[in-house]
Amino acid sequence: MSSKKRPRKLPYSTLLKERSRKLRLQSTPAEKHFWNNLRKMPFYQSTTFNRQKPIGDYIVDFYCHKFRMAIEIDGDSHGQSPNQNNDIERTKFLEAQGLTVLRFTNREVEDNVEAVMVKIEKLIGKGKSPQPPS
Repeated sequence: MSSKKRPRKLPYSTLLKERSRKLRLQSTPAEKHFWNNLRKMPFYQSTTFNRQKPIGDYIVDFYCHKFRMAIEIDGDSHGQSPNQNNDIERTKFLEAQGLTVLRFTNREVEDNVEAVMVKIEKLIGKGKSPQPPS
């Protein structure tokens, strides 16, 4: 028997299935730009990413099961108070599920997607998810 601890199954709400499908069809320009660049990365061939993945009561923009990594592309509204509080609660929930949450702004993706990809590639190259900030 293996000594590795098997990651627990993520909670899933079937109520979000249809909403996640619609979100995939209505991706923001930054999400489309991120996705197009992500698919060109060498690590993409050996790692599966999902778009608009329902987890619990949330839908994350991008999810990598192999590295238990959720990637969020945040628009301008995320810097405002009510949304910041929602993002904090969302991140706490996702981290409680054993996930690492990476957040990038639309501006980071649109202005310097290469740096975003390098950050993800370095983390995947190490074979583990990044540590959450202290």
